[in-house]
Amino acid sequence: MTSLRERFSSSWAKQLEIQERKESERARKLLRWRTRRHRRRITLLLLLGNLIIIGAALIVQQRSWWLFAVLWFGGLLVWTAGFVLLRVLTGRMSTAFSALLDERERAWRHRINYIGYQAMFFLVAIAFGYLMVIADTADAAYRGAMMLAALTVLGASTPTFVLGWSLPDDDPEDFIEPGTGEESDV
Repeated sequence: MTSLRERFSSSWAKQLEIQERKESERARKLLRWRTRRHRRRITLLLLLGNLIIIGAALIVQQRSWWLFAVLWFGGLLVWTAGFVLLRVLTGRMSTAFSALLDERERAWRHRINYIGYQAMFFLVAIAFGYLMVIADTADAAYRGAMMLAALTVLGASTPTFVLGWSLPDDDPEDFIEPGTGEESDV
């Protein structure tokens, strides 16, 4: 029989292998978009989605539920598109296992996660202030919960936002297939 520690180690190694395989597949996608200019455009798309969601949270009321729903789910759709694209273009650096990152990527990840922590703390303070301002209005708890949800989405995407905006252009030699001498644009 194997011990619990051996099973855990085996499971961990298998999970790392799966993640490394998935990341190597993602690294071959959207090669021509892996420039700072493209990442910044997608970062602005991500920011637009966040602003639409926050705007929806500001106008949420019982009598205009359809407008809220259109803005909320439309903003969420825009946010999701930007977030997924940025995660592919930044190599999921903000959440990848440390074993899959080199020293430079680990340093970037530690910096952006600290920035994300600070941003989340600041956004919770804003949500608290917003709740204090609307405390005496109708549906204050519901409106506050929607604003907290909107600000949580913004805070959760902060590390990806910072990476998308500040990462330098990738080195084109990193995308040359071994043995072919030519770039792959899968």
